[in-house]
Amino acid sequence: MKVVVGMSGGVDSAVAALLLKRQGYVVSGLFMKNWEDDDDGEYCSTRQDLIDAAAVCDLIGIDLDVVNFSREYKERVFAGFLAEYEAGRTPNPDVLCNSEIKFRCFLDHAMNMGAQRIATGHYAQVREWTGDAGREFQLLKAEDGAKDQSYFLYRLTQAQLARSLFPLGALYKREVRRIAAEAGLPVANKKDSTGICFIGERPFREFLMRYLPVRPGEIRALDDNRVVGEHRGLMYHTIGQRKGLGIGGLRGKQDEAGEHDAWYVAAKDMAANVLYVVQGHAHPALRKTRLGAINLNWIAGHAPRIHWVYSAKPRYRAADMPCEIDALDGETGRAEIVFGEPQWALTPGQSVVVYESRVCLGGGIIAG
Repeated sequence: MKVVVGMSGGVDSAVAALLLKRQGYVVSGLFMKNWEDDDDGEYCSTRQDLIDAAAVCDLIGIDLDVVNFSREYKERVFAGFLAEYEAGRTPNPDVLCNSEIKFRCFLDHAMNMGAQRIATGHYAQVREWTGDAGREFQLLKAEDGAKDQSYFLYRLTQAQLARSLFPLGALYKREVRRIAAEAGLPVANKKDSTGICFIGERPFREFLMRYLPVRPGEIRALDDNRVVGEHRGLMYHTIGQRKGLGIGGLRGKQDEAGEHDAWYVAAKDMAANVLYVVQGHAHPALRKTRLGAINLNWIAGHAPRIHWVYSAKPRYRAADMPCEIDALDGETGRAEIVFGEPQWALTPGQSVVVYESRVCLGGGIIAG
């Protein structure tokens, strides 16, 4: 079976390719270039990543092709990213990149290369399962809970999962690095990439200012509506944000120890261009038990049961929290999800992903 592996230049995709070759697959690599607006090396690591991917493929003994998906990325991912920020929401472009680029453009390209499967270095697992609804492909959490990336893959479909392999799903990160070191792979100790790929390590606010107009406005205290500062643009702030507000020295209520509580972003009024803040991590405005989700995707192809106990992550680093789907509206494509206990800083634009034990059922975009 011919498998094309998405080579990122990192240790995870390198070991994924190595393991598949050892297992007897006919393996080749594909390096995807998804961003080229300012590929100057200062913040974008594409050039070095390509060099590293080529070195790995040469050592393993597989071919490496390069494809440019920057136009598709700009149209399908980045345009939506900017539109969401302009609307006051906080999107997660990695989710859209996976569904639109890595498992759509890449998948189509690999099939045209004669591949039967694609593979990536994601920490997740696929299982073929026959249940009450018949045969289906399930997306499972990785064995390494600290590295599990099923959250970012919840928008995949049955057709995409049926053609996807995740060789690292049963491994822990320390094992992956050990395998790479024992094989002499040049990326064995390479630092993992973090953040959004097209932003890199650059200041986030500086990046957004290049694409979206600055609209300064008032910062008001939610409890008494008094003006406590000025923001440079609602797009620069997200629910639950503490740093970067510029009002840290403003005194307000005190906690039991007599210390002044920190300020947190609690809400945005887009029409009035006002940013509302509250004091204290435990403020009731930052804790909610219910959210609405839109743009739903259910991996099995059908919605799960309502009023059934599941768990959900309202953000990537959040713990799985017990919940139930209180309502599903087929016409509007909206779900109402209720948690067993209040969740902190539920953020419009982020994804809420629903699980049943280790099985990722799907999810949607938090609307409020």
